[in-house]
Amino acid sequence: MDHTFCEVGESQNGGKGGSMHSLRRTSTAMAPQDPMTWGAHSQSPLTCHRLGGPGVGLSFSSSCAATAKLFLTTRGRCSLPSTLHPGPPSPFSPAGGSREHGAPWSALESLLPATGLLRPSQLLITRPRSSTCPAVKSSIGSHLSPWPTYTSGHTILHNRKPCSDDGRKRAGWQQQPLGTTKPRYLEQLENYLRKELLLLDLGTDSAQELRLQPYREIFEFFIEDFKTYKPLLSSIKNAYEVMLAQQKERIRALEPLKAKLVTVNDYCNKQILAMRAEEKTEISMLKKEKMNLLKLIDKKNEEKISLQSEVTKLRKNLAEEYLRYLSERDARKVLIADLNELRYQREDMSLAQSPGIWGEDPVKLTVALKMTRQDLARTQMELNTMKANFGDVVPRRDFEMQEKTNKDLQEQLDSLRDDYKEVCKEHEILLQLHMNTLKERDQFYSELQEIQRTSTPRPDWTKCKDVVAGGPDRWQLLAKGKNSDQLVDVLLEEIGEGLLQEKDFFSGLGYEESVPPFLRFDGVVENKKPTKKDVINLLRDAWKERLTEEQKEKFPDFFFNFLERRFGPADAMAWAYSIFENIKLFRSNEIMGQFYALLMGKRSESVYIKQKETIAELLKEMTNVDSQNEGLLTMEQLRTVLKSTFPFKKEEKIQELMEAGGWHPNSSNADLLNYHSLFIEDEEGQSVPFVQKLWEQYLDEKDKYLKELKQQLGLELRDKVTLPKVREALMIIDSKLDKQTLNSYLSQAFQLPVTKLPEEGEEMEEDIVILLQTALERLQMADIRRMGPREQEPAN
Repeated sequence: MDHTFCEVGESQNGGKGGSMHSLRRTSTAMAPQDPMTWGAHSQSPLTCHRLGGPGVGLSFSSSCAATAKLFLTTRGRCSLPSTLHPGPPSPFSPAGGSREHGAPWSALESLLPATGLLRPSQLLITRPRSSTCPAVKSSIGSHLSPWPTYTSGHTILHNRKPCSDDGRKRAGWQQQPLGTTKPRYLEQLENYLRKELLLLDLGTDSAQELRLQPYREIFEFFIEDFKTYKPLLSSIKNAYEVMLAQQKERIRALEPLKAKLVTVNDYCNKQILAMRAEEKTEISMLKKEKMNLLKLIDKKNEEKISLQSEVTKLRKNLAEEYLRYLSERDARKVLIADLNELRYQREDMSLAQSPGIWGEDPVKLTVALKMTRQDLARTQMELNTMKANFGDVVPRRDFEMQEKTNKDLQEQLDSLRDDYKEVCKEHEILLQLHMNTLKERDQFYSELQEIQRTSTPRPDWTKCKDVVAGGPDRWQLLAKGKNSDQLVDVLLEEIGEGLLQEKDFFSGLGYEESVPPFLRFDGVVENKKPTKKDVINLLRDAWKERLTEEQKEKFPDFFFNFLERRFGPADAMAWAYSIFENIKLFRSNEIMGQFYALLMGKRSESVYIKQKETIAELLKEMTNVDSQNEGLLTMEQLRTVLKSTFPFKKEEKIQELMEAGGWHPNSSNADLLNYHSLFIEDEEGQSVPFVQKLWEQYLDEKDKYLKELKQQLGLELRDKVTLPKVREALMIIDSKLDKQTLNSYLSQAFQLPVTKLPEEGEEMEEDIVILLQTALERLQMADIRRMGPREQEPAN
């Protein structure tokens, strides 16, 4: 089978004066399996023609233009066999290379599939090997595929022999679209264009201009390939390029106008905002003026109403006066008539009298009447003046009575006001108590819920009486007045005491720094197995010797030296371990607990020394009050002694001490109390409730004192505090602190000797810094007491 390539040429058709495109066929040897292009079937001849006349408007040029329009939407490169490309070099020709005409054919070959494609100006025509068909003939009877002009899919020409009779009989040509695949050349262009567009970043304005570059290059390819339409396509391209250039120039010329427009817009916005602000201010002023005018109108209306009411009242008074004057006028007329009548009667009587009897002188009577009328007028004027001046005056007696009543009522009002203020204060106190009670209730309720959730059944402590040594009597003595937690400590002490008595030796703790000095020993130490009473007596002796010691040494060193003096150097370590294990076990015991705290450095020795001194001072005061040395005091004397000894304690604290000493609400002030019984200790070193209450109050007062110090500093426990701040806070919460006591507190808090403490105002004060938690813990160990009453409450 022969394959013929035809190039588009122009010829004149004789019918109807129209031009006709002819096909110049060029034969070339091509394998039968070579692919076809431009929608032509391998066995269908292809003839390009154009029919003239007004009724026919389809031409090869229109088909090519439609095809070129489709190709403008794609971008790609296709390879052509060198033997089939007679035209000039182009981006799609082997000699053309890239679009810049600089890349070799081998560089473009990798971009295309293995199947070769032809140029759009070359059409593959398959004709049968028959001599009946002329070599060059007009292609009126052949059909060219109009795809994609009239259909959305792919169409090909109807397969018809060009030299058949049916083809000659047809005056025109008609197309019959058949479904087929899209030309591979078109697919490659579309794929390449899609890849090029994906590589572009269309997020900016400049990218929109770059988007035209692939289409521009595709259009240049078509101009190069379609030689016949190259001038027209070039003129179209140039026209569009000129128009785009003009548009760019116009846009570039409008850029300053845009910036000016933005500037003018900002200026106008600012002017509008300023005008709005001015209008807002003016509106606010007008609103204020409106409100003032409304108030003025209301005031005028009130004045108008008041004047109207006054006018009404005056009219009413005028009517009353008018009626009164009418009555007086009528009375005057009646009086004049009566006077005339009397005068006539007198004249008649005078005429009737005898000539020898003369009456009173009429002139004298006239003068007397005139004087009487003057006196009446004067008296009437004085009466009116008195009424005008003293119309609102009350008698003095009534005034004094009213004044006295008013004074009594004022005193009652003042008394009621005072009572009301007291009731208000009591009400506020009751409200505060109520709020505190509600908080405590909520807290207790939460604790109750937590206890109910986590608590186990209460133990039956009566089971312990048959287990504890000594039987029920001793257990009753041990359990008296103790709660469950304390009973657990009692059981642990009983169990620990038994285990301690069974142990014959102790293991030495070594010589590490964490080990107390009096326990530093490596090896086995004998257990001396002292009884609880022996340990308490030994500790009492140690306390007595410590109080009488002149050269004070550290308490652990003193304790070990005391044991060496008492038991000798050989047994001192054994006794140290034995006593230490006992006091560690029986820490609920008062003497043992205090001694253990001193040995472990949890309390300062001055705390217990001061406590002993306080008890001794209190006993001395009670002895001084007991003038008869009977050992008895009344409750009133006990209260007086407690207040004089502890002047800063509140009344409820004094009441707690008296209750601990034996006072109860039914007691009278005349009841006697053996005050020596308040300071007795039992065999195990336990104090009576009075001394225990003193110790508890001291610990509570110290905790409150340190809490006030923390609140005054206003810092968290992990914050650092300087020495000046602590000094200032101590002086604020306790203004009666003397310099020596203040320095001792600071020395204990910052662990500095008193002699090395900087004076107030020195620069090195700010360099002394410590954690607040550490300072409070050190002060908790020392003897801290309030030296004066709080500023907000007077001393009792």
